[in-house]
Amino acid sequence: MGQIISRTNIAAFVEKLHKSGKTIVCTNGCFDILHVGHVRYLQKTKSFADYSIILLNSDKSVKSIKGPDRPINNENDRAEILCALSCVDYVVMFDEDSPRDLLDEIKPDVYTKGADYNMETLPEADIMRKNNTKVEFISFVEGKSTTNIINKINK
Repeated sequence: MGQIISRTNIAAFVEKLHKSGKTIVCTNGCFDILHVGHVRYLQKTKSFADYSIILLNSDKSVKSIKGPDRPINNENDRAEILCALSCVDYVVMFDEDSPRDLLDEIKPDVYTKGADYNMETLPEADIMRKNNTKVEFISFVEGKSTTNIINKINK
């Protein structure tokens, strides 16, 4: 069972894990309506390190990125659902549109992102290079997305 870590404590927490020889993988997202694509992505993410930390967009951040009708599920519910997955060790929320600053604080060993990105298009690429973080790009499950689910419900 994963647990939610406050943003203010995350850097010191990760430093302790690193000092004990453990590796950290991070990914980020809204994870609004959890579906099989999310689960497979998070399982693959966990496979790259000892501990997975999911950087979860807060409600404020989701609204800024996705619009006023999102998120469907509030940040506390989304965090709790993520923590229930065996492949998620920790969840930390962020209010910004991008997790750049948080990634710079955490300095994970590995960072995963969807395969619709590459190192040339990855917004966090400079942070990854600066902190010598390995980036793994994970393929999406075709046709599986929160937007598709919302569109299907609205039909």
